Amino acid sequence: MPRFADLKRWLEREGWTLVRTTDHHYYRKIAPDGRVLFTKVSLALSKEIPPGLWRRILKRQLGIKSEEFH
Repeated sequence: MPRFADLKRWLEREGWTLVRTTDHHYYRKIAPDGRVLFTKVSLALSKEIPPGLWRRILKRQLGIKSEEFH
């Protein structure tokens, strides 16, 4: 499973915009189809993302399949 640091690096590499940092890092991106996507990343960057949460992040927040996360 990826760690929150892996997710943060991927978001930055894929052009997501850091909106704010409070209790989490909050990111936003405009998808090619016009949808506005939002996600948040735990400040505990070294912590591994639990499998169930990771599936929800991929599907509901990032809108990608696991193979697209590299």
